[in-house]
Amino acid sequence: MTPSAAAPGASSLEEKAALRAAALARRDALEPDARLAASRVFAESGMRALGDVAGLIVSGFWPIRSELDPRWLMRSLAAAGAALALPSIEGGKLVFRRFAFGDRLRGAGFGLSEPQLEAELVAPDAMLVPLAAFDRVGGRIGYGKGYYDGAIARLAAQAGRPRTLGLAFACQEVARVPMLPHDQRLDAILTERELIQAGGAAVPRPP
Repeated sequence: MTPSAAAPGASSLEEKAALRAAALARRDALEPDARLAASRVFAESGMRALGDVAGLIVSGFWPIRSELDPRWLMRSLAAAGAALALPSIEGGKLVFRRFAFGDRLRGAGFGLSEPQLEAELVAPDAMLVPLAAFDRVGGRIGYGKGYYDGAIARLAAQAGRPRTLGLAFACQEVARVPMLPHDQRLDAILTERELIQAGGAAVPRPP
């Protein structure tokens, strides 16, 4: 295909793929102990970032590969009165089903763990969002399927846009995420070092 015949956004997709691969390589290179220590940090800093969650539905995620582990944070959210949910890929879309620690999960594609199909479908008030790479104005690169972008857009149209907090290691930051029309910006990104408000100044993580 010649450059003039390339599909709209093709160059952005190629740039995203390169940024994704580089960021994931940096994440994969982190020592397991460093990933574990950073993941524990999120249990406290994530609570400060989200504020009062009592009575809210917050979707988390079950970690795969070298992702940070948000389960300490999810337990803290539940202890603070939040109802938890986990994502589930169904019919080519990302939906959210109620979850509580102790529930039996089912294996799914991509190494995911999802709630049982009889678990209640819910619309999260806030979402913990996994990612491959991010920038400081809320740009997010996921794993290339667009599941979260589609889910956020649908929730915004049907039930009101949820608050979105991306969770990532600091090494996953890139200078700029190329955005396509369907891409959804995050409200904030939390790393083990700081809380980055989209379009705003970074707030250092308290020691």
